[in-house]
Amino acid sequence: MKHGISLLPDCSPQQRTAREYFVDALRACELADRLGFDYVKMTEHYLRDYGGYCPSPLGFLTAASARTSRIRLMTGGIQASFHHPVQLAAETSQLDAISGGRLEVGFARAWLPYEFEVFGIDLDDSRERFTTTIEAVLKLWTETSATEDTPFFRYTDATSLPPVTQTPHPPVWVAAVRSRESFAWIGHQGLSLLIASPPKEDELPRMREMVEVYRETFEEEHGASGHRPRVGLSVPLYVADTDAEASRNAEPLLREYLRVWGEAAASWTGVTSSAYPGYSTPGKTFLAAARADVLSTATGVVGSPGTVIDKIATLRDQLCLDTMLWQIDYGGQDWPSMERNITLFAREVMPKIS
Repeated sequence: MKHGISLLPDCSPQQRTAREYFVDALRACELADRLGFDYVKMTEHYLRDYGGYCPSPLGFLTAASARTSRIRLMTGGIQASFHHPVQLAAETSQLDAISGGRLEVGFARAWLPYEFEVFGIDLDDSRERFTTTIEAVLKLWTETSATEDTPFFRYTDATSLPPVTQTPHPPVWVAAVRSRESFAWIGHQGLSLLIASPPKEDELPRMREMVEVYRETFEEEHGASGHRPRVGLSVPLYVADTDAEASRNAEPLLREYLRVWGEAAASWTGVTSSAYPGYSTPGKTFLAAARADVLSTATGVVGSPGTVIDKIATLRDQLCLDTMLWQIDYGGQDWPSMERNITLFAREVMPKIS
């Protein structure tokens, strides 16, 4: 079992300045590196409090690479629908070189209507644009003369520079939430799966079914190669000495996280897309379930070290996980809160489940 810290800023300028957030986020990277975490992951979003402080995960991770020596750097993920593959291949290869081959590239199919609107991209085209872009990036990384002729981009005999440092290319993760088609495509491509939305306890059986779709497709297509499927989950974490203390401290942070998430998700009001079945007004549905008595099970892993260990074991066994990416910046929390969480997890939890 591998562990990382996962970053997705959800604070407003009135709550914390960008400077304050990034100072603390980079301190968290340095601490995680010293304490033996495997990954630091940063997510891409735009315009609103939900992730808007980090439009460039690669920019942030470049700064993190200069502050660390061994921890791997993961985008979690690059919203491929908003980028040209030549740009992505070149910029990821640059960070792969700068970091000495520590980059792992996560891609996500953007899901917020206001982001698609501002970039002038049709929601209904998002799946095809997303998969076509990832496939093109893989070719640019591994071929010396790549050609594409798609509805979204065209080029002939492109040789991407700088070349990748890792062979054959940086490991690739792709986020999926609910679509069977997405889980199957990730397996078919032989890429690693990142479960992007933590399932509630009653949703674990359905998520397990989707994970099995991924694993079975992967094994059918790539089992003979010796490569194995990898499954990661990104989820909020709060560890304290007792369950009561953890719940008391985590609840307002989780509530703020859900509030900001809900404001972003409410952009689906009045919007429908064939590429996103079931996404209309997800914020209202999700927030209705976010009562105080279900916050910890619906949204995060919260509790004493013993409780957290038990919850991790359940998630690991139910979802065949080998990687846990712990959100430690949610709710606009300050550095002392993040530092306690990371340190207690590393000392009291990680040695017993790794």
